[in-house]
Amino acid sequence: MERVIRRYIVRGRVQGVGFRYFTERLGRNLGLDGWVRNLPDGRSVEAVAAGDPATLDDFERGLREGPPGSFVAEFEQFAGENTPGDGFHVVP
Repeated sequence: MERVIRRYIVRGRVQGVGFRYFTERLGRNLGLDGWVRNLPDGRSVEAVAAGDPATLDDFERGLREGPPGSFVAEFEQFAGENTPGDGFHVVP
């Protein structure tokens, strides 16, 4: 099974609405390794996830939707460069 790493930047109403914890639960439920954090601009979240491409596609769909109360205005995906560790976590 191919393992890939992807980096995501999500912008919009994604801080103060539980987006990081939604992302953490989603990543853990999908069995991905990675992390999520707020960015200092106050309107963006960054996530890095590692897993098979099909599972990462499911993760991406979840990020694009977000939790109730959120609004995703912009979504970017990049190839990840570093292995994000074991499990999925919120980081500072």
